[in-house]
Amino acid sequence: MALFKRRTAGKPGEWYYCLEHRTVEEGPQCRAADRMGPYATPEEASHAMDTARERDEAWREDPRWRDED
Repeated sequence: MALFKRRTAGKPGEWYYCLEHRTVEEGPQCRAADRMGPYATPEEASHAMDTARERDEAWREDPRWRDED
């Protein structure tokens, strides 16, 4: 008998973008380290990489995070 049960995070009805397979998945199908989300819709999940790129760019341009004098 196992002492610990293996659980995955998330629940059906939540959408994820799998970085390994480059696909949109409903619920937790791949390990957490390989997915982005959860997203409310498959459409949002399909744009996960675009959203991440936009957020990275906004972070790079934010003057509060610059170390320059």
